[in-house]
Amino acid sequence: MDRTVDVVLPCLDEASALPWVLSRMPLWARAIVVDNGSTDGSPDLATSLGATVVHHSVRGYGAACHAGLEAATAPLVAVMDCDATLDPQDLAPLVDAVAGGGGVLAVGRRVPVTSAAWPWPLRLANRVVAHRVNRRTGLILADIGPMRVAPREELLILALRDRRSGYPVETVVRAAESGWRVVSVDVPYAARRGRSKVTGTPMGAARAVRDMTAVLGR
Repeated sequence: MDRTVDVVLPCLDEASALPWVLSRMPLWARAIVVDNGSTDGSPDLATSLGATVVHHSVRGYGAACHAGLEAATAPLVAVMDCDATLDPQDLAPLVDAVAGGGGVLAVGRRVPVTSAAWPWPLRLANRVVAHRVNRRTGLILADIGPMRVAPREELLILALRDRRSGYPVETVVRAAESGWRVVSVDVPYAARRGRSKVTGTPMGAARAVRDMTAVLGR
């Protein structure tokens, strides 16, 4: 099968997870690891495992995602975390939902495989974020998750501006307000490998809500 999907993997010190994640990449996809300042050898490891590596010095989840989008060349672009919480093999149904063409955004709805996979403070934070997004857009989403698939050219036209944690929220909001069809697809969600960048605490959850919903005021 010809390559139809570029998979953007924002990366900050994910050496413990990269071997598993990249070994699970479908044959029809190309992994683009966007290194955001790792100090654990992640870029060299990703290169040795066959991934395309993009170095992006401006810190921020959204900054890494957008750098990957700009580096992509395939018709469809997927974004997912590279901490082994998500399996690239589970991209297939999201790709199928988008492959028909037009403005379609597929968002993975995380289904925890264990109780430890998704700490309750972060799950609560996500519920608050999803409620606010739904209230603004009229969508019915249970999760604004880190796995997404959409057509590359249409994504670029959205001209997303957030370069921090609000990037997934802005993606959904701009897509909905531009008349796209937004679909939710269940995906298994496992415990991450390596050090967490977001602590599963009430304060960490509050910060996540603040950062992710800041874009709703724009």
